[in-house]
This record gives sequence, structure tokens and C-alpha cells, in this order.
Amino acid sequence: MVQRVVQWWVDPETVTKEFKEPVWSETKFVPEEEFWKDEFDTEHPLPQRIEDLVIYELHIGAIWNCRGEPGDISDAIALLDYLKELGVNAIELLPMNEFEGWASWGYGTSHYFAIEYSSGGRDQFKYFVRECHRRGMAVILDVVYNHYHHFAERAEWAYDSDAPEENIYYWYEGRASDYKSSDGGYIDNMSTGYAPRYWDEMVRKMFISSAVALMQEFHVDGFRFDQTTSIHAYNVIHADGRKADNVNIFGQKFLRELTRTLKFIKPNVILTAEDHSEWDMVTKPQDIGGLGFDAVWYANFYHHLIGDTGRGLDFAKLLLMAGCGDDRPLAMNYFEGVLNAAAHKKVVYHESHDEAGNSEYSSRTIVMAVNRARLFGKTRSFAEARCRFVFGMAMTSPGTPLFLMGEEIGAQKEYKYDTFLEHRENLLKEREENGQRLFKFYQDLIHFRLSHSGLRSHQIDVVHVHNDNRVIAFRRWDDTEELLVAASLNNRAFNSGYVIENLRSSNGSWQEVFNSDASVYGGDNVGNSGNTISSSNGRIDVVIPANGFVVLQKE
Repeated sequence: MVQRVVQWWVDPETVTKEFKEPVWSETKFVPEEEFWKDEFDTEHPLPQRIEDLVIYELHIGAIWNCRGEPGDISDAIALLDYLKELGVNAIELLPMNEFEGWASWGYGTSHYFAIEYSSGGRDQFKYFVRECHRRGMAVILDVVYNHYHHFAERAEWAYDSDAPEENIYYWYEGRASDYKSSDGGYIDNMSTGYAPRYWDEMVRKMFISSAVALMQEFHVDGFRFDQTTSIHAYNVIHADGRKADNVNIFGQKFLRELTRTLKFIKPNVILTAEDHSEWDMVTKPQDIGGLGFDAVWYANFYHHLIGDTGRGLDFAKLLLMAGCGDDRPLAMNYFEGVLNAAAHKKVVYHESHDEAGNSEYSSRTIVMAVNRARLFGKTRSFAEARCRFVFGMAMTSPGTPLFLMGEEIGAQKEYKYDTFLEHRENLLKEREENGQRLFKFYQDLIHFRLSHSGLRSHQIDVVHVHNDNRVIAFRRWDDTEELLVAASLNNRAFNSGYVIENLRSSNGSWQEVFNSDASVYGGDNVGNSGNTISSSNGRIDVVIPANGFVVLQKE
């Protein structure tokens, strides 16, 4: 009996001629030079600085489709014109490396050099990147180098030997005979699974090479590195929890090699880290001992602004407290601190996949805004106003703003890592129905930020905070313009004007250029009617809407 062996391999120098052929394996290919030749549109250039980004966090599997299956790359491409109209200029994808199962957030990575096949695979991913670039949108990919698949299925577990100390991928301290249990020498890092052995050059090379391939072959513009604190700070010995400083040191070495290599190949590559250490060296250059990232995800901004993840009273939790239905004072002074800190290489957000789905307390923003009350009539109006407030604080902050898919239409269903398929929302449909006013607000505010260089600077001066009144005001500026943001989570508007003193700006005239309470957004149109207001001796009198904000520009 003769067996026929079919060989199939990957050629990185070619791309499938058609997005999807009716047969497998594919038979029609074009050289990569031909595929990428019309990648960019000069009318829609890619943003080049992290300060110029407005990032949309997209989980491809969570895109609604009429097939009832997890979203795939074809669904993501079909969504791009919607996102272009929204105005975002960067899409950050949850992990796309091959992961366990067929419907996942993607953080259980199992193959670093493969693109998840259930999403469409490697060549379809190239089509997605090309379509993003044609619309002037950068592609940032979430990658996971702090752990492997939960049970090491299809990974390098015991690849050459079943002796723990000989494990070629996972870090093991000492020998199995040193511990009561043979797993005692592995390293825990507050993540899923044991830590990789960063001391091994081949392990570091595998990670770095996979990132280089994504950047060079797939034309990815940047990366968000998952839980880097687990790589350089959290490592402990599994047997007894003793801190493993030697592991942390090699974790730092790996991260420096990673960022240095990527920046050497592509100096403008965007590198952000989910890092909770508050170590200032994370964003410092490698040649002075830093880790070389452009910015870190700033979770405290979320905890002070929203606060639905069970944190204590040392966090402001503004939206959670405002949704309690009374007029209690809010810790606006706590929020002042994170606004100032956001100026220092931070990615800020009012909702992300982690905060929406990783805590028993978590809910989507519009649900949290009214303490999970039913969203209809006046309650929905209150909820949308508060949603406009929190998005406004992120967009007018000195950080780089990011938000999770669906926030722009008031997504309200649960978003959990294990049940997201049952709770998907049709963004295109909601945009035309219940979410149309919120979408319009997001659209206008995104355009407003991108058209005002003063909002994309790192300059901020909080000039007024009042906890009882629930008011905060701050200036933003650069060499060309100066803006004043006056914001309130008070349930009543300051119709007669609100006096802000200590403006710390020269006397002059200020024109209202944005009002979150405009009727087109479903608001009551309480504001300064686009009028010009004079400031004198550090004092200005501004009308501030309930649960909203206004922006004034100095003339």
C-alpha cells in the first residue's frame, strides 16, 4: 500500500493572492513586494508619535457576526470603515498568536511564530494590517512573554527530559531533590503558569525573534507587552514564595534586549507595557539601565476615574461613587494626582479588556455609571452624560488615550474571558439605534483631540479642585495654544457660572470650543454657548453642565 504524503510549508516571502481561496491548501500566491506595494495612502499617513495616538482596543473574537461564530479577520476588516469614521488612528488587538481553544482572549499563547488559525491565519492577518494602513490606522499587537499556555499543552513542557531541572523552557531553581515536591523549583510570577527561563539565551531569542517577525513580515507598528511586572519584579520560588531576584534580573535583561532590538530595526516602533511596578526605569533608555518602553498602561487612572474593581478607599472611584444616587463629595483631589502622573509616558483608559472582564465587580462603563440601574429614559440620559465625562477626562488628559471596543455605542453586556461569545453586541446596529448619540460624542471628541496639539502635549496644570462640588479644572497647552477644561460630576449644573481662581494664566479672553452637554449628544445644552469669557487676575467664571465638561481656548 502506497501512502501519499502531502507537504505544506510557510513561505514568508509570498502572500496568498486572494484573501480566501475556496480550496486548501492555497495555490495562488504573489511576492510580498507586490502585496505591500500599495500599503499606504498619502492622504491618511500613519501617526508617528505615541502622543498622537487614539487607541481602540479590539478583540477580534468578540466581533458580532450573523454566523454565530467567534469573529475572525474578515469581520475585523469589515469593521474598519466604521472605525475610520469614528476617528481612531490606532487599533490594538488582543493577542493573535496561536492560542488554546477556538474562542479566547488569546492570552494562553501556545505558538509564538503562528497567527491564530481560527481567526484566519497568517496571510489573512497581513490583509488586515494592509487595510488598516490604507486608512491611516496603526496596528498594535498585544503579545504575551510572561507565561505560556496554562497547562503547557503544545508547548515545550518536558520536551527533551522529564527532569524538572532539564526543562528547556521553564525556569527551575536547583534540582528536584532539593524540594519536597518536584515542582518546588519552578517560578511563580502572579501570572498563569510558571515563568520562562529568561537566563537561557535561546528562550530570549525565541521571544525577540517572534516580535521581530511580526514587525518585519506582518508590518505590525507596535506592541503592548502583557504583564511585564511578572517578568522583572514578581518572580518567587514556587515551593515557599521566596523572592527570586536572580529571575527578576534576567527578566530585566530580556526586556532590555527586546526593546533595544526592536528599536534598532524600526526606531519608530510603538512599545507599551502593562506594568504595575511604578518603577520609573521602565520608560527610561536602556543605556542608563532602563527597560526602553515608550509608555506604560496606567491602571491607577482607571481605578480613580471608574473604580468598579473592588479597590479600597485610597482610590477616588469617581464614577462608582457618582452612581450611588446621592450628592456625596467625591475625591477629585485624588484624581488630580493621576491626571498629573498621566503626563509621564502613560496610556490612560476608562475601560479595557482587563477592567471590563477580569473582576467579579466589573461592568461596562454605562452600566457602572448608574449603579446597574435599568438603562431607559432619564436614567439612560444620566448614564450617557457620565460616560461622556469619563471619556472626556481620558481624552483631555496628557496621557495617550485608549478604550475598549463598544464603549463608543454604550456597550452594556458582560465582557468576561469565558463568556464573551454569549454577550457580543452588534456595534454597527447599535451605532444607528441606542448608541448613535454616544457615537457622535466619541467621534467629535476624538477629532477635537487630534486637531488640538495642546491636548497632545505633556503639559498640564490642575488649577482648581473641589470635592464637595465635584469639580476639577485644568489647563493644557503647548507652544501654539492654551486650553482650559472645567469638569463636574455634580448632579446639578452651575448655570449661573462657577468661579475658578488661581488660573495661573495671563489675563485674556477664552472661547468655549467644546461642550459635552450639547444637545446633539443628548445633553441639555447647558454651557457657555460658544461665547467668549474674560479672565482677570487669575479668575474666570464658567458655566459647567451637570455630569459634564466644557473646554475653553484662549484667544
